[in-house]
Amino acid sequence: MTGKNMQRTPLSLALLMTATLAQAEPIRNVTLTEEDKTFQEVMEPVAFAAAYGDRSTGEHGTFGRFPAGFETPVHTHSHAYRAVVLKGEMTNPFAGQADAPVMRPGSFWSVAANAPHTTACVSDVPCEFFMYGADTFDFLTPD
Repeated sequence: MTGKNMQRTPLSLALLMTATLAQAEPIRNVTLTEEDKTFQEVMEPVAFAAAYGDRSTGEHGTFGRFPAGFETPVHTHSHAYRAVVLKGEMTNPFAGQADAPVMRPGSFWSVAANAPHTTACVSDVPCEFFMYGADTFDFLTPD
């Protein structure tokens, strides 16, 4: 079947994902332990540690760390990204969203390009997350 009548079977989804992944940078053998992470403060008090790629130039995987009780100002990013909570409890409300869900370790969120939002560590302990994107990562606040 083609066009609107094409059904999304597990095989067709696997083929689509394979074609998409084939365009990405080849995967190398890498092991990164907790001790190997080198966090650098990028914007007080936010710290990042690279897992792969370079968030300033393109495709990347980056660990992020927020102190307990920290919340970013409302901001956007030029490109979309995805993230997973590793430690602590976080929220990521979008503009106008009341009562954003609390995300515990294992929770996932994604942000579309240019979507106004905040990100917060709402726990009593520091938060850590892993974010990844196909393009650069920036942090833009309204004037």
